[in-house]
This record gives sequence, C-alpha cells and structure tokens, in this order.
Amino acid sequence: MGTLTATSLSSASSHLNLIPGRPFGTKIKNPILHNPFSYQHPTNSHLPSYQFKRAKFELSTAISSTDTVPAADQSSKDASFGQETENSEKDEKFDWYAQWYPVMPVCDLDKRRPLGKKVMGIDIVVWWDRNENEWKVFDDTCPHRLAPLSEGRIDQWGRLQCVYHGWCFGGSGDCKFIPQAPPDGPPIHISSKACVAAYPSCVQNGILWFWPNADSQYKDIFSKEKPPYIPEIDDPSFTNRMLTRDIPYGYEILIENLMDPSHIPYAHYGILRVPRSSESVQADREGGRPVEIRVKALDEKGFTAKSSTVADHIFIPPCVFYSWSLGGSQENVTTSLAGTTENPSTRKPVKKVLLVFLCIPVSPGNSRLIFASPRNFDVWIDRIVPHWIFHVNQNLIIDSDLSLLHVEERKIKEFGSLNWHKAYFVPTKADALVVGFRRWLNKYSNGEIDWGTKYTGALPPTPPREQLMDRYWSHTVSCRSCNLAYKGLNALEIVLQVFSLASIGIVAAARQGALSAAATSTLVSVAIISFLVSKWLSHFVYKNFHFHDYDHASR
Repeated sequence: MGTLTATSLSSASSHLNLIPGRPFGTKIKNPILHNPFSYQHPTNSHLPSYQFKRAKFELSTAISSTDTVPAADQSSKDASFGQETENSEKDEKFDWYAQWYPVMPVCDLDKRRPLGKKVMGIDIVVWWDRNENEWKVFDDTCPHRLAPLSEGRIDQWGRLQCVYHGWCFGGSGDCKFIPQAPPDGPPIHISSKACVAAYPSCVQNGILWFWPNADSQYKDIFSKEKPPYIPEIDDPSFTNRMLTRDIPYGYEILIENLMDPSHIPYAHYGILRVPRSSESVQADREGGRPVEIRVKALDEKGFTAKSSTVADHIFIPPCVFYSWSLGGSQENVTTSLAGTTENPSTRKPVKKVLLVFLCIPVSPGNSRLIFASPRNFDVWIDRIVPHWIFHVNQNLIIDSDLSLLHVEERKIKEFGSLNWHKAYFVPTKADALVVGFRRWLNKYSNGEIDWGTKYTGALPPTPPREQLMDRYWSHTVSCRSCNLAYKGLNALEIVLQVFSLASIGIVAAARQGALSAAATSTLVSVAIISFLVSKWLSHFVYKNFHFHDYDHASR
C-alpha cells in the first residue's frame, strides 16, 4: 500500500442522500469552465478550513479487554447504540455529491490519451487540454450516440474527439465540430444538447481531484471549498511516491481495514516486520499485542483519534484517512517545523513518516486506493530506485488480505450495514477506529453510501481467484512505472529466447571443425542459461504484474 514499505507500516502498527434533482451527467446550457488549480496552501495545516467541533458524546471506543460485560449488557449496549444512531441529529446528513474526490495521481496520467475511470458510480474521462494547459474531467459519454469518450483520442488541435463519429469537444465541454453537419448549414454544434458535462477539477498534492456535480452553481467551487491538503506530500524534503490500485471490495471495508492496526502482524505475516515484545512472543508467533485507541471527537466532517502507538489518526470524509507513524503527533511536528528556542544547528531532525490513504468509492463491491507515505529520511533511496520495485511489495501487502476482506463484505451484507454491531464482535480498544467509522457512517449516511438510483445495492458475484487478485488491470496497466517495467521485462524475455535459439542455431549450422570445442561449449552454455533466465523472467513478470496467489497457512 506511494510507498507502503515494511518500515512505514510496521512503524504504524507499533506506534500507530443524493442532491434533490442532482444534475450530474446532464448537459448544461453554458458549459462550465475548468476551475484554476493554484492557490496558497495553508502553512502547517493538515486539515481543511473547517475545524472539528466537539462531539455531543465522546466515543467509548470498544470495550476494553480488561472490562467485563455480561452478554445481556453487551446486547443492551448494541441496541441502545442503534437507537441513538437512528434518532440523533437526523437533519445532519452527509452529502456524498458535494465533496471532492481524488481520481488519479498526475504522475500516472498520460497527456497523449484520454483515460476512463469510475468514481461514485459516475463514469468519467480524464484528458489533457493543451489549449488551456489543464487536466479536464468530463462525463464519459458522447451526447451523439453515447459512445465512451475514454475510447477516443486527442486530435491535432488538442480537442477531445469521439472516435465513433468524430465529434470534437473543447475544454469547457462545448462541441467544436460535427463532421456530419454541412459547413453552410445551421451551427448545430453550438446547441446545448451537443455539450458534454464538464466537472470541476483541480490538481492538489500531485493528485487530480474532481467535484461530482456539473451544475453551473459549482463552477467556482474550488474558490470556496478545497480538497484536504497534506503539506508533507509537496515538501521536497519528504519522499512523495504513490500507489494506485483498484480493489474488489467496497469503500467501507477498505477504510475499516486501513483503520485496523491489529491485523498487520497476522494478515501480513512474513511481509512486514513488526516489533514484538517478549510478552507478545510468548502468546503467539506473530507477536500481536493490545493497542489502546480512543476516538476524541466525531461529527459530520469526520473524527480524530489518539492511540497508544500512533499519536494521531484523522478521518476526513469521504476519502482521506491518515496517521502519523514516526516522530510523534501532529502537534509535535508542527512545533518542529515552526522552530524552538534550541540552536537549530544542534537540534537533531525528527524522523517523520505519514501514512496517507485516499479511499475512493467506485461502485458497490469496488473501491480504489491511492496510498502515499511521505517520510523525511532515506529520501535518496526513492530518488534512485524505480517506483515499480516498491510497488511489487506494496501490491503483495494488498493481496495478502484481499480475499479475506472480499468474503467479509459479503457476510456483513447479510446483516445489513446499519446492523454492523450485530455482525461484529469488537470487544477491545484496538477496534475503536473501526467502531468510530461505522458510527459516523450510520449517523450521517444511514449506514451506506448514497449511490443515487444507479445501483440496487447488490454486490457483484465473486470471480475466480486469479481474477479476484488480478494485478494487471487493477494496477499495472494504469501505473506508469509498472507498465514501463512490464513492457521492458517482456521485451528482455523475448531477446533472451531469441539469443538462446540463435546460439543453438549457430552451433547446429557450423561445419564440423569450424568451431572449437571451447567455442561450441560456450555457445551451448550461454544458450541454456539465456533460456533458463527467460523462463525465470516469465515467472517473475506473471507473479509480480499479473497474479500472485497468497497462502496464509504455508507461512
């Protein structure tokens, strides 16, 4: 899971209603202009302009393992919580279509071709408008015959062209050219029906974001409300690698998993090194231990939490969850950045790692993760080692609990998302973040994402394991670094095989005595070695860029 390294995650574990009449996807009479990107980032600020208000209640996290609660009392707690969630503050509901959503890191976008993505059930196309020097996000539907514009191209004039009939569109969604319309006829291309819905978008922290409503009232939304900003991602003294992966389970399960530090020693055993105390080693091989987490405040705009191992956890809905790993709390880091009375030359720099998870709802049973782990030490490593080498291990981490979570999602679906507390038994304080997220979802969104009328809520069928844990379509094809490595290694494999065959051919074609015994032996040896290396390379490419099965029992 940018740089989901063993160091960063092990550190984390040890420290760690749809808008009425919503017009998304509709054609607009006056195509909106793209919102400007740049603005002055707040100094030393990790939160948007709003502040978390004190919740009317402080979450009691989960029941501590030291508490003894009879089963009847536990059921009573569950029941009273359900009542509280259903009855309190009914007017405060989270609006899923009035939020910024991350689409893709800019480093993985190609200015030469459009890219199709799905976010919140909306099919969008991302493309580079060289006339305005900006990334654009459109509805992925041509108004003519509804062909996907993501299958199109960018023409020689920098317009987005639908390859079904050649209609061309400018950066504001306006139709520029209809080949089938006579040049001396009425200008039908200026009709509002010929426009494509253009969504507000911006680039922040090296990530393209979009606002999922194309109504003209949101034309200047960027000047009024901005996506959450993480200064460390833009700080040149920090690393800024990112990883993007499509996940075959839903947004809710994805966030829960990332908010659960206790699963790391078990689900990722053998991948991540987790510090273990002598007491935990005596309990089991993996070294799990109690983790005390307390959610401090919860309201419509998310919640914050403190932990015995990681100083701060912050959830900013719908997508952002991050935690400090090394170097202490957010306050400590802010103080460090602001300076102290110490002599700067004698003050030892604080090692800092931030785990940033952007969790994107795609459709029921599908989500997307953008992960970054900016750190301010060993930065040189990321500057010389290709991204794809890091992504190999990060994808393995995702794969190691992927099938578990896919099954878990289907089991909780049987109870209904509002009844999560009846499906789960979460008696320890280590589960406090999961409890906090489920309470937030129940209280402000009726326990589920508002998909509008797009879906019935049913989950897609479970595919074969190789398709479930596919890496190529879920990551490799859309990751610039991994895609280049995939093509390069495949080419190297072919070169080795050709060289092997050529070497054997030379030996076979040479006349008797034309080659010395040493030369013949050398060519045959090189041919065999080249062939074996090519077979190993084929296995390596398939295992790391297509499919890597994971067997927990053998570890």
